[in-house]
Amino acid sequence: MNVKQVIVMRTDLGMRRGKQIAQGAHASMKVLLDECYRIGNRIEFSRRGKGSNTTTAWPELIEWLDCGFTKICVRVYSLKELLDIGEKAKEANLPVAVVVDSGKTEFHGASTITCLAIGPAESEEIDKITGGLKLL
Repeated sequence: MNVKQVIVMRTDLGMRRGKQIAQGAHASMKVLLDECYRIGNRIEFSRRGKGSNTTTAWPELIEWLDCGFTKICVRVYSLKELLDIGEKAKEANLPVAVVVDSGKTEFHGASTITCLAIGPAESEEIDKITGGLKLL
């Protein structure tokens, strides 16, 4: 199994690099927490090394954790493009989380959608949606 996570970042907002990094980290964590909540916390971690008797309702997560947490960061140029990608990922039954920044440090106090994360999931499935996007 080849598993990864893709972070899709809006570049039209002019975020500082540090802000982009923080927002991407939020997305990466949010998709994991949201998906664990959605599947009812039915994940049992028995991490005694690769090939152990780990059972999970989300086998891609265990594969991702065991194989280096592969993340790819790509860019989009508008809110519409970001939301369209998120919808396509949801339609494909992939784990998706959208990050909404509170606007406390940027965006003049306005809540703003900054990025989203897809996966961890099969690379081939994510590539059907994000494969044409440019790296960040």
